Amino acid sequence: MKVAMVSEHASPLAVLGGVDAGGQNVHVAALATQLAARGCEVVVHTRRDDTALPRRVALSRGVLVDHVDAGPPSEVPKDELLSYMADFAEELREQWSDDPPDIVHSHFWMSGMAALVAAADSHIPVVQTFHALGSVKRLHQGSRDTSPSGRLAIERDIVRQVDRIVATCSDEVFELARMGANRARVSVVPCGVDRERFSPDGPADSRPPGLHRIVAACRLVERKGIADLVTALAQLPGTELHVAGGPDAAQLEFDPEAVRLRRLAADLGVVDRLHLRGRVSRDEMPMLLRSADAVVCVPWYEPFGLVPLEAMACGVPVVASAVGGQIDSVRDGVTGIHVPPRDPDALARALRELLADPGRRAALGLAGARRVRRLYGFDRIAASTQAVYRDVLNTRSNTLNDREALA
Repeated sequence: MKVAMVSEHASPLAVLGGVDAGGQNVHVAALATQLAARGCEVVVHTRRDDTALPRRVALSRGVLVDHVDAGPPSEVPKDELLSYMADFAEELREQWSDDPPDIVHSHFWMSGMAALVAAADSHIPVVQTFHALGSVKRLHQGSRDTSPSGRLAIERDIVRQVDRIVATCSDEVFELARMGANRARVSVVPCGVDRERFSPDGPADSRPPGLHRIVAACRLVERKGIADLVTALAQLPGTELHVAGGPDAAQLEFDPEAVRLRRLAADLGVVDRLHLRGRVSRDEMPMLLRSADAVVCVPWYEPFGLVPLEAMACGVPVVASAVGGQIDSVRDGVTGIHVPPRDPDALARALRELLADPGRRAALGLAGARRVRRLYGFDRIAASTQAVYRDVLNTRSNTLNDREALA
């Protein structure tokens, strides 16, 4: 099976931690690699953001990354990419007219828009994963939402036109239904985790004696809720907070969110217990997670969230806001604790109780590792995704046969 993935802003080759580089990059890279391991030929089409990049780069055996020329060959915030999507779609259309894939899997709304335009002439079926919905973002960010004004209407058009939508959690299914999606054309396949890299076995970061440690890992943007966590830290004496994410550590003094967080910590008297680590590599992340008494993931909203899975895979309990995919992945009272979003007091209470109970932490961590092994390996995710592809292709084939029979 020849699979074309479209991921216009989230390259599987990108360095993680920037404002627009996170879970989607990881998901696309791992899914493509595992699909190739299952016999698929995969090309991931992403926008060129550097003149030095070759047109095509091998990501892994059976996976090529295609750098599509659309807009300036430099970094552009994803919310400013819409005007370049016509060029992006035209590049794809030309490629696919000469060498059509069997199926297209687009990731994010602008990718879906481009994929539908590019695939139309060749009648290639399109599967869509949104990763985030504009309606949810608008609900939680209001006037601070920087999405292009036409995003919601375009997403509704994509919902109506694609052959199948792959939602990453049950919460997303309800929102898609509100947008007019046919439930029969929505499949739920969660994101996954690299169980070899993230496991309970292995080294952990060293830590000072006598202090509890909580860890957060995310992009440094307001909606990730780190300010709520810093506020909660003021109610947690004897506890240090390590935050991985953002630019390299040497550049944190120029990062607006890092500056805001440090100012807040200084005002609350906890700046000596706040450690902004900056960008932490994928190889170093498991050691940081294993060093934690608890990993905290408290975004205001979250389409899925990979960090809870990575922490659970490392055998560490998770305190997570009860939003989006975290409702599915973190089982409240079994693998972690759910808290309301944007509620530092509730967060502090949950952490205070958890940090005071090492037996409970161990039980939650053990259950989390078992849950990830059972449900969230990328081999399983790739198998489920490939099953969706096959169903779409069979449905398309049956429909064409029926039309020919009636002609």
